[in-house]
Formats: sequence, C-alpha cells, structure tokens
Amino acid sequence: MKAVLKNYRQSPRKVRLIADLVRGKNANEALTILKFVDKRAAGPFAKVIASAIANAKDHGKNVDKLYIKRVAVDKAPVLKRFMPRARGSASRINKRNSHISVELGEK
Repeated sequence: MKAVLKNYRQSPRKVRLIADLVRGKNANEALTILKFVDKRAAGPFAKVIASAIANAKDHGKNVDKLYIKRVAVDKAPVLKRFMPRARGSASRINKRNSHISVELGEK
C-alpha cells in the first residue's frame, strides 16, 4: 500500500536522513523510531507511514506483518526568492520542497 505527501516545505537532502532511518524496517517499529528522532521531518514522515498503514488496513492486510518496502524523497518545485546585495545587485535564495512517498509490503 502507498501513501504520498507532496510539496513538503523542507529540502529533500534533509528529509532523506529520516528516510534512511526507516527504510526496510517493520512499519510499527518505524513509527516508534520516528517518535524519538529530533528532526523536523520526523512528524510529517510518521503521518505518511500512518496513512500507508491505514490504507493497508482498508485493503484487509495484516498490520503486524507490514514493513517499509520502498521510501522515496524526490525533488519538488523550488520557490525562488531574491535577497538584496551590495552595489544594487541581488542573489537568489532557493526554497526547496520535497515529495515523500512510502510503499508498504507484507512479509
């Protein structure tokens, strides 16, 4: 079963640190790990996993046998902002976004 969070307002590079922690783990174990991770992306990531578990429940899967089969953190559209600089110039600030997708499998 799948769940996706699109346009999450944090850089994919930072969110991938969380993805690496839970990849391949049991779904319930992954939620427990995320409760104790001190990163901003841990909360939304836990919601995506919980949503995937709920989707699996609706399809009649056994929740205890679910594991995280595939986790992907992809690049989303970048917000481009400008900061004034010396002598009338400007430099660009990229505000990056991510798409988080989680797929569960049954052991």
